[in-house]
Order: sequence, then structure tokens, then C-alpha cells
Amino acid sequence: MPLRLYNTLGRKLEEFTPRQAGEAGFYGCGPTVYNYAHIGNLRAYVTHDILTRVLLERGYKVNHVMNITDVGHLSGDNDSGDDKMVKSAAERGKTVLEIADFYTQAFFKDIDQMNIKRPTTVCKATDHIGEMIELISRIEANGYTYMAGGNLYFDISRFGRYGELALLRMDELKAGARTGIDDNKRNPGDFVLWFTKSKFENQALVWDSPWGRGYPGWHIECSAMSIKYLGEQFDIHAGGIDHVPIHHTNEIAQSEGATGKNPWVRYWVHNEFLVLDKGKMSKSAGGFLTLQSLVDEAYDPLDYRYLLIGGHYRSQLLFSWDSLQSARNSRKSLMEKIKSLKTLIPNFTQNFVPLSLCESSPEGTMEGTLEKGSQAEKRLSAFNGALDDDLSTPRALSELWGLLKDDIPPQEALKTALIMDRVLGLQLETALMEEEEAPEFIKHIEALMEQRKEAKAARDFNLADKIRDELGLQGIILEDTKDGSTWRRKAR
Repeated sequence: MPLRLYNTLGRKLEEFTPRQAGEAGFYGCGPTVYNYAHIGNLRAYVTHDILTRVLLERGYKVNHVMNITDVGHLSGDNDSGDDKMVKSAAERGKTVLEIADFYTQAFFKDIDQMNIKRPTTVCKATDHIGEMIELISRIEANGYTYMAGGNLYFDISRFGRYGELALLRMDELKAGARTGIDDNKRNPGDFVLWFTKSKFENQALVWDSPWGRGYPGWHIECSAMSIKYLGEQFDIHAGGIDHVPIHHTNEIAQSEGATGKNPWVRYWVHNEFLVLDKGKMSKSAGGFLTLQSLVDEAYDPLDYRYLLIGGHYRSQLLFSWDSLQSARNSRKSLMEKIKSLKTLIPNFTQNFVPLSLCESSPEGTMEGTLEKGSQAEKRLSAFNGALDDDLSTPRALSELWGLLKDDIPPQEALKTALIMDRVLGLQLETALMEEEEAPEFIKHIEALMEQRKEAKAARDFNLADKIRDELGLQGIILEDTKDGSTWRRKAR
């Protein structure tokens, strides 16, 4: 079965066919770094991670790009309210860039703890103002803009397909949707491409531009950076379902307005909300839960990952402490079953080579490592089928549990479970890695740490980050101190 994804643009399942054979260009909306990510935010990044892992296992070369928003995101997605970064900086007595750096590091700590692969490219908005200005100039040259009150707006009435992604009707927008926000707008749905001091006289970060000294709107950053790193047309754009009616709708309008190319993006993948008893989790409502909140209650971040993949990404998922406890119990049971398989394999300690150190099969698919027609291969085929059917992780988890309950030779069952975990990312392999049992693995860690030390000394920070990520995938957390780097295993 080929990989099929539910495309929000068209509201149907579609077979994934990349623009270029063997490659997948993928943009996932990143965080606005004015506060800690709450656990609802993290659901999106687990979804992106599962998508990345599935694409990699299917043999694609994945270029996953993610933005860091450190300027221009107002508290209302439709150009209303305060600048989130400026407000946070004022409340904490810090500069905007200090706030951005602190919460960016906090975000990456969270995703590392949840065993989420880091994107191929991470790009900060403040590093790409030139690209934004250039893209806005193209939009203006094509006749989609107007100046009013000192700000440059995108005129949605000039873009005939506006609202196609969100199934919005232009007559309804003109009738009063989003009114009473900005009297300078010709249409209620128009949005700002470039703000000047006319809106925020004391804005912390401003740049010179053809339209005056100011700063970009939030929506333009994603268009500018995705086009820079993925081209004027690419395969997949992912994000939360809340981005559909405004942010992603505006991205399409301005990107296609600039390039004249339709479609800008072929597949739109959106995850649903994580909800509490009182509704959608929101920072603005206060009292939101962070990953650290769960850790403080003695939960492992992978317990939360298990909870998330136990639900389909397109279904709302209700969070409760009871559901998290159930996920922890299930993950603990899973780890114990993996350990028990080890005891049934003769000479396991001498023969065990961590799967994370092995290359995938020549075909680039998971089935290639198992005997065709075996019970283990059938389970793995069903597992793959579940993931190919719009990333159905609940069904994939069910196949993993079925594998461990089947009467399958322990070595085959263990091998298959670890192959499945390359997508699930639950780090099952750590259940097998006691220091005294896997000396070759310890040597491997030490060798990689030495390579990382040399890379840092040579200021090759990209290589150093890749080595850190590789160790993270193997259940190893690095801690850098003034005296050097140390490592420890993630809690199980």
C-alpha cells in the first residue's frame, strides 16, 4: 500500500507523490518563543516526527524545515492585540532576543526529551527579514497590496482562491467576519504584510524597508522561509488545526500571489487539539501544563509520547492525569516485555548489536530485514499498512502489542519490535542496554562523544548537533558542562 495522507486542501485521503522522486520537502510550523511550549503544542511536533520517521523508513530523503517565530506574532492571529514577544519581554524584564533565546532552548530541551527528531533546518524569523522584504515586494509588484495608516496590507479580494483551504466564502468574509479590528482594512480578512511605527511606536525590533521602518507580519515569515529552503513549490505543510482559517489561508494567498504558482503546497497535514476537561489548552487562558509539569509529577516524557501516539493525530485527544497514568503503565509493560524477550535469547549479551547502529534495508523499507511470509513479517506489514493509512499510530501500536503476544521466536519478535520502534520512537532498545551487558554500545557512545568534541573544537556545530541527535535517538542524554560533556541514559 502506498503512503496516503489526509489533505486538508480537498478534505480527502490522497496518495503521497512527491514533486521529486525519492525526496520529500516538508515545512512544519514552529513555536513562537515567548513562553514555554505547553503539552498541547507538543502534540503537533510529535505528529511531525511520526511523519518524518515514516517518510524516512519509506526511503525518502527528507528536508524538514521549521521556523522559530521571534518577531511579529500578535496575540490575535488576525493582526489584533499585543506583540507576544514584546509583552513577554516586558513582563520578565528582559530584552526580546533574550526571551527568544531562553524559550528556544527550552523548546528544544522538550522535544529532545520526547525523542522528537530535530528538523533538517531550523530558521529564525529575525535572521530572514531580507527574504521577507523581497517576497513582500514581489506580492506588491503583482498588485495584491495597498498602504493604509502606515501599514502594508494584502488585499484578499484580489486573490480569487482566498479561503479555499478553510472553505471560507468571500461573501461571508465581506459580510462581517473579523470586523471591528482594524479600520484601515478594506476587507475584514485583509492582513498586514509589513507594520510600521504607526501601529506600535515603541516596537523593540524594527528594520528599514521600502514601506518605512517597521517589522513584518507573522504570516509572511513562513512563506519567505519555506520558499527559501524548499523552493516555490513543495510537498507538505503541517501544523495545528487552528492554523487553517487564518495563518495557513494567508500563507497560501501571499505565496501564490508572489510566485503565481498553484498549488504552492501539495499536501496540508493538520493535527487536532489536545483538550482538557475545560476545553482547548491555551497559554492565554493561564494554567497550562508544560512537559516539566509532567516530569514534576514523576512521569517520563516518553509516557506522554505514548499517550499521544495512542490517539490518531486528526482526532481530538482528551488529556487527564488518569489517561497519562494509563499510558505510563502501558509503556512500562511494553518495556518489561522487551526485557523478557532478551532472557529467552541464548547468548544475547555477546550477540546483541543495537538496531540503532544498523543500516536500514537496501530497499529503504522496514520489511526488508525479515523473512517474507513469517508471522513477524505479517505483523510488520500490517504495522506499515496502518502507518501508510494516514499515519494511524493507534493501529500501529496495536500491531506492536499483537506481535509481542504472538507465538513468534523471541529473536524475531525482538528484532521486529525494534524495527517498529524506529517510527514509534518509544526507545524500546533502552530496555536492553545495561552497561555491563553491552560493552560495544558503551564504546560506540564514547567514540561518538569524541567525534562531537572534535567537531566543536573545529566549530563544526552542525556535525556536533547531528551527533547529539544520533545519541538522543539511542536513548542517551548529553550534558555539556565547563569541564566537558557527560552522558546518561534516559529514564525508562
